[in-house]
Amino acid sequence: MASFFKRLTIKEDASVYQEKDAHMAQVLTVKDFIALGVGTIVSTSIFTLPGVVAADHAGPAVSISFLLAAVVAALVAFAYAEMSSALPFAGSAFSWISVIFGEFFGWVAGWALLAEYFIAVAFVGSGFSANLRALLEPVGVVLPSQLTNTFGQNGGFVDIVSLIVIVLVAALVGRGVSEAARVENALVILKVLAILLFIIVGLTAIHTKNYVPFIPEHKAGTDFGGWQGIYAGVSMIFLSYIGFDSIAANAAEAKNPAKTMPRGILGSLLIAVVLFVSVALVLVGMFHYSDYAGNAEPVGYALRRAGHGVIASVVQAIAVFGMFTALIGMMMAGSRLLYSFGRDGLLPAWLGKLNDKNLPNNALLVLTIIAVILGAFAPFAQLAQLISAGTLIAFMFVSIGIYALRPREGKDLPEAGFKMPFYPVMPALAFIGAFLVFWGLNSEAKLYSLIWFVFGVLVYLVYGMNHSLLQKRHKDNK
Repeated sequence: MASFFKRLTIKEDASVYQEKDAHMAQVLTVKDFIALGVGTIVSTSIFTLPGVVAADHAGPAVSISFLLAAVVAALVAFAYAEMSSALPFAGSAFSWISVIFGEFFGWVAGWALLAEYFIAVAFVGSGFSANLRALLEPVGVVLPSQLTNTFGQNGGFVDIVSLIVIVLVAALVGRGVSEAARVENALVILKVLAILLFIIVGLTAIHTKNYVPFIPEHKAGTDFGGWQGIYAGVSMIFLSYIGFDSIAANAAEAKNPAKTMPRGILGSLLIAVVLFVSVALVLVGMFHYSDYAGNAEPVGYALRRAGHGVIASVVQAIAVFGMFTALIGMMMAGSRLLYSFGRDGLLPAWLGKLNDKNLPNNALLVLTIIAVILGAFAPFAQLAQLISAGTLIAFMFVSIGIYALRPREGKDLPEAGFKMPFYPVMPALAFIGAFLVFWGLNSEAKLYSLIWFVFGVLVYLVYGMNHSLLQKRHKDNK
């Protein structure tokens, strides 16, 4: 039994990852990573969540919810910045935790992230489908229900738009990171311009009375109003900020990662926070927060009601096509995570193979197939809770991992190009913040994460441990 537990904590040698990932093209710059981060973080949620959270939980104090969620995200982002600059390997938390805590703990962190990428890609694909169809219906383009609903839902067979968009983005990512980055950069600029357009136009329609009271009184027995409502809003909103993991997952393809990774992670998060808080403040200032109850497109609604119908259509159209940016970021990150599992033998080695362009397209193919099945055929709305839960688990691992990383830097591990400030206090605050957000998720999210965790442990014990290249090397060296 003692030897079994010892096997769980065998640590990977960082030089092994460095050698295996060296074949990947190091072409991504700070500009590319900021676009990747902003594109993934500032997804469609910026056009929906501020209104939803304001109406259901926080009222005008939705901006405080966004700020508090951003504080927690920033604390974790500092940990990510140090980890990625010291250990610039594909797979982000999986690879880092395997090096500093051991393979089993790395698997748990990586497995938690895998749920995020599988479901998030499908989730955004379905969101793209719904929003594109809503844009086309006023001009008479209506698809039959069999091709717009998932299998068994309202007479549906397949969400054909979701299927097509996921396959198209996979084809783009499969051509190479440089090509994907160019498209990402252009679409992110367009999306940010659309957000700025809403903010500028919306400022002309603000009524200060809508901000009073800024923190509505708490309604007993509910999670609306007071600090209870703000806290409930934080757990909902945090989903929007988790996209910086998509930057870290591509660390093996960064130019000068010691500097590039921290700047990309922290820079993209800073831009995202400013945009989210600005949109939230403008939105609740234009109309009373209760007007956004049950509204799936509050930004478009506010613009139209304020007499800016044309601008509303422009912003919504850009928002729809801007969803490509989130898909690009998540498919790049998810395929690199799957590649790293195959690279280490924890999943079939075929996943860890690079093609003649040194791209992990086998892993990309598997990610695409699973995302298409989820997004085009399966009713999975409740599973979206796993996106936040899985990522928060990985965030807690990375935050606490700084305590194991710091003493080894400059010794058996490279010196980090960026140091998490206020050590040793800040890593603890990051861990506590991520835990509190996780605790604020609903019971379904916690249940699904437990089921996914148990399934992942079984996969590791039955397959991963017996095929692990690290375990084989350790056995041979005895």
